[in-house]
Amino acid sequence: MRRRRVPVAVAVVAVFLACVATAIGVVSWVADDVSSDLTDQELTCCWEEGATPAWMSDQLGIRIPEGASDRRSGYKTGQRYDTGLLTFVLPSREAERYTGRLIRSGTEMIGNSHPEEQGYRPAAAFGHLGLPEPETFVQGLRKASLCPDGLASPEGKYLQRCVDLFAHEFTPGTTRIYVRSTIEPSITPPPANNAP
Repeated sequence: MRRRRVPVAVAVVAVFLACVATAIGVVSWVADDVSSDLTDQELTCCWEEGATPAWMSDQLGIRIPEGASDRRSGYKTGQRYDTGLLTFVLPSREAERYTGRLIRSGTEMIGNSHPEEQGYRPAAAFGHLGLPEPETFVQGLRKASLCPDGLASPEGKYLQRCVDLFAHEFTPGTTRIYVRSTIEPSITPPPANNAP
């Protein structure tokens, strides 16, 4: 009788462990699916209409040079912070002069020695504007973080909020300027039909 009870006990334990493993697998799959849906929702949710490049430029204090082309902007509301995005294209020499007037004298923008992997998606992605994320570039990218506190540079004196500034020479002689700013939720873009 003892010989029959041992295999039955082993079988019961094996069935129990199989049930536990299946339950863990199902819970993990559901959690991943829900997490993925929430991430996708967070990335596509809460983009405000009416956040034109001119409006975003005013909110950030980043003046867009007259000759800039391909101007794009976005404003995303969040639970704790909002995020403003602004981007435009300049000839590389003009972009160099522009960033030089924005950052403090003697300060240099740095390269991206630790790029994010392809597929990197920050909460407020430039992908919403149809652009790749500047944090994924290595070649031709320079970056700096700026705050208005005491930034006495020709363009920096207009700065209203802290920004992450990226300059990416995506083709020889052509540079895209990317600006991202985290903003306390205190401003609201104008309605899209009234936006300039």
